[in-house]
Amino acid sequence: MVESGSKLFNNLAELLSNTAGAASGVKKEIDVIVKSQVERLLNDFEVVQRDEFDAMKEMLIRERDKNDELEKKINNLEKLIKKQNKTIK
Repeated sequence: MVESGSKLFNNLAELLSNTAGAASGVKKEIDVIVKSQVERLLNDFEVVQRDEFDAMKEMLIRERDKNDELEKKINNLEKLIKKQNKTIK
């Protein structure tokens, strides 16, 4: 009887192990399906990828800095022109 009980537990353990393995496989398949569906939806909504967003953000920061620099140069040139106009009059 002890051996049959042990065999029963071994069979039960094997069954549970196989079930866990199958469940893990199903989970992986579900993860892949959900991920592909989410990606499809995001593409349909034309959502920007993070790396594209970060690249655009960096480019805009550089352009803003250039604009600030050009604005300062224009202000300095305007002051210089005003100064020269005063000395000519």
